[in-house]
Amino acid sequence: MTDLSELDRGAAPGAADPVKVLLHRHRELCERAVDPLEIAAGLEAHGITDRTAARFRHRDVFSLAEELYARVPRDADTAADASAAPAREGDHRRSVAVLLFPLLPGTLCAAALIALARTHGQTRLYAAAAGVVAVALALRAALRRGPLALPDALASRSATGSWTCWLLVYAVLGDGLLRTAVAGGPDGLPDGTAGGDWPVALAPLLALTLAVAPATWTAGLFLTRARRKLAASRGLEDFAASVRPVLLGAVALFLGALAALVALCAPFLDAGPVSPAVLALGVLLFVARLLTVHGFTHAPRVILMLTAVAQVLAPATVFAARLPGCAALGAPVEALTAASGPSAVPVLTCGAGALILLVHASRTLARASAHLRPEQAR
Repeated sequence: MTDLSELDRGAAPGAADPVKVLLHRHRELCERAVDPLEIAAGLEAHGITDRTAARFRHRDVFSLAEELYARVPRDADTAADASAAPAREGDHRRSVAVLLFPLLPGTLCAAALIALARTHGQTRLYAAAAGVVAVALALRAALRRGPLALPDALASRSATGSWTCWLLVYAVLGDGLLRTAVAGGPDGLPDGTAGGDWPVALAPLLALTLAVAPATWTAGLFLTRARRKLAASRGLEDFAASVRPVLLGAVALFLGALAALVALCAPFLDAGPVSPAVLALGVLLFVARLLTVHGFTHAPRVILMLTAVAQVLAPATVFAARLPGCAALGAPVEALTAASGPSAVPVLTCGAGALILLVHASRTLARASAHLRPEQAR
């Protein structure tokens, strides 16, 4: 981060051209930026505020960024104009991919569930394995492009995939395991049905894979609206105040789409009403991914890990209570299950995690520096 005391000295009244000092320190940022907004975001990331900009004889960071952008020579403008048409064609292809690829996971999941319903015995096992592989590959393809794609610089730092898998597995198997554990079971392994010794809930999985599409489109809408707010803002505080409602609106829009999908998936599978835990898990994963693609990887990783661990511990304490002298270990979970059902565990854990991340996102994603291009991200 730039030493602000050095900036103060560079902007002293005796300095002939204080902006030139700043331009020298941040020349790479200014040369790489495609517009003044990226310079403003980069300056904020280095700790320069509107108050600091006033010492450089500018009313705010945006005005300072405009002067820095104007001062940098750009010899490549002609070449950029010549390549505009191919770039537009590439953007069109990417737009089509972003529109269609998110539909793939839900489509393949629905096909896999239909195959499971029409097969038996060992064939059913093969169909389940093929469905898991197909859906996993489709998710990988859908999340490698578009607004939910991780830049290469962040892919190695996110490390949230394994915890996400744990949460999805619990959404399918967890409630059934907890219910049978409290009742003294299970007496067998899951057989892929809702009426076996270890009931399986497939409707949440279908709803969450179908929700990849609205999540991608909603994230794209948030990015577009945030960029427009950044262009219209004339100060960092002004931008923060205007982008927070956009973030909350995007989360609410995704929640509404997920609720509609949840309502449709239960009748499709002849299942009962899907637990609100699916809504809490969907919002948790959506906000975590939104933070991650903007470069804020630590909080999503920690919250997803804690949520997964808490869910695993719930049935574990019930099983541990069967040991001699350990009956008290399972009392809290058993009381919660008796009062609100086994879905209370994921509702509380995922709901708390989603709320924490949403509060964190309302602070971090309201910064101009959060909307740098991927290659400039932290």
